[in-house]
Amino acid sequence: MSYTRFPAVAGMFYPDEPAQLQQMVNEYLNNSRSQIPAATRLKALVAPHAGYIYSGPVAGSCYRQLDALDKDAHWKILMLGPAHRYPVRTVSVGAYDEYRTPLGSVKVSPLAHVMARDLGFIPEADLQEHSLEVQLPFLQTQLKSFEIIPIVCGSVAPEQLAAYLMPYLDDQTLLLISTDLSHYFPYDQAVATDSIANAAIPALDLETMRRKGDACGIIGVMTCMYIAQKLGWQGELLDYQNSGDTAGPKDRVVGYGAYRFTEASGIALES
Repeated sequence: MSYTRFPAVAGMFYPDEPAQLQQMVNEYLNNSRSQIPAATRLKALVAPHAGYIYSGPVAGSCYRQLDALDKDAHWKILMLGPAHRYPVRTVSVGAYDEYRTPLGSVKVSPLAHVMARDLGFIPEADLQEHSLEVQLPFLQTQLKSFEIIPIVCGSVAPEQLAAYLMPYLDDQTLLLISTDLSHYFPYDQAVATDSIANAAIPALDLETMRRKGDACGIIGVMTCMYIAQKLGWQGELLDYQNSGDTAGPKDRVVGYGAYRFTEASGIALES
């Protein structure tokens, strides 16, 4: 019997009508403000997860980077997102068989079931969670063949999670982190606050991010930063906007950043 995770926020965070959703995603990708280098070894992306009218333009800058991948290959997408709606003490691996969106089904990797035995699976942790779900239509648009390993994060230590995940990061696996930045500051204060994360994340400045970084998905972000340090990845800020730039007022905004991590040489710097 198939164990399916059905959409929780279709019709709220993004359209539930397939043609409308596809058109919206395509527009965000086509209007991306990020550049794709001629040759890159893309290893990880950090993308926002708000309603598309707010964070979709920044998500488009993030997911345009998938044009650098081999589109004929089959990819595993290891997804880390924060728990907004259910108290998760450590992590929960979404060991479903598939996720559904208005654009169709997304296969869950058998590896998710392996990880769930090690790390745990709490179905309630993801049934109403949006942080991973909103990423899926972009992946469905940009990749022909892929499977996901969805992980909802609570208060797990990032260095411990990084150590567990690193052995699974082969050349056909992309790490995808879901996070928004600061929440509900006035516009100028949000820009100043988010500038800390925008500098610390690509610089792999873990101490600054730990002390001053403001991100709801900071566990996933710092897990990615730990892995990047160990494996010699290079970080880059792709785009930053907040809801005051996209579709909301400027007196109370949420920040959105897009970042990528690449492996320039293909050689890990630390073992």
